[in-house]
Amino acid sequence: MISNVKLYVLSFFSALFLSVLLVPLFRKLSMALGHYDSPNEIKTHKGRVPLSGGIAIFAAFSVTLVVFRLFTSFPTGTLRDLRYILLGAMVMLALGFIDDLKKPSGLSVGVKFFFQFAAAAFMVSMGFKIKFIYPEYLAFGLSVFWIVGVSNALNIIDVMDGLSSSQIFVACMAFLFIALPSESIYVNFLAASMAGASLGFIPYNLSSRLKVFLGDSGSLSCGFVLAVLSLGAEYSKFNPLGVYAPLFILAIPIYDTFFVSFMRVRKGISPFQGTKDHYALRLERIGFSRRSIVFLSFAAAVILAFSAFLSTRLPLQWGLLVYFIVGGEFLVLSLIISKIKL
Repeated sequence: MISNVKLYVLSFFSALFLSVLLVPLFRKLSMALGHYDSPNEIKTHKGRVPLSGGIAIFAAFSVTLVVFRLFTSFPTGTLRDLRYILLGAMVMLALGFIDDLKKPSGLSVGVKFFFQFAAAAFMVSMGFKIKFIYPEYLAFGLSVFWIVGVSNALNIIDVMDGLSSSQIFVACMAFLFIALPSESIYVNFLAASMAGASLGFIPYNLSSRLKVFLGDSGSLSCGFVLAVLSLGAEYSKFNPLGVYAPLFILAIPIYDTFFVSFMRVRKGISPFQGTKDHYALRLERIGFSRRSIVFLSFAAAVILAFSAFLSTRLPLQWGLLVYFIVGGEFLVLSLIISKIKL
């Protein structure tokens, strides 16, 4: 019996409502303060676009969490978990905000990684870590790299309107439905709130008149929350492969990160140097519209989320087949798009 389902539904719609209200307000404030992104050789949007979308998302979902927590009785320890997650996300939000302010040069890679690894190490030391890997020091290190990697993956994939935010929405819903039966309160509560907040942002991100970007502040903080959520959910009692479900749920941003890094290194340049090697920009190069690319990516994320669900429910041999099929599809995609000339 899932006793808190009404709470999750309410938190989803509350965060959605707040996001719809807050995004245009923060947009106006951002423009007034000169906090916007301008086009360059990599970014091809038209005119100056505010970078406050992520701040509005964070405000919407954090206010939802705090209000519902104050008026709801949760199991012991839930407040502690939520407090640490909000604190860590706030660090990533502030880091991204400062980086946005310093555009086009931004913060140095070393400075960003220092604070990202520090925030990730703090979260892991508080118990948000991979629980199926031993020895302990290996689990600690991999958990830190996972949090930093996923945080940056949502930032790296943010090259088209609606692309990163739609992936955030699908991932949150996937974590919610897969973890729902286990009653992992903070996972379900956070996932529902973040899903609502990100959904409220998407129409503005796609709008031509009221356009607003996530900014590094939004992509880093949302990615951080997703990474931590993935470490808190209970995935499967049917087979040992179920614990790898987050790799399916976050497959598209993770794939783009590895693909872009590989293509840059193959060209002899730093993986941290901005280029147009993203799979989305390659698809655009051969004639796909941006809306169709975002829709196809969204549809693929939904299919991958369902694959994640299957991997947590099927017997071991069928779970292996799911992993084999998905891995093969990504390999074929890589071989095809790597041949597209930019």
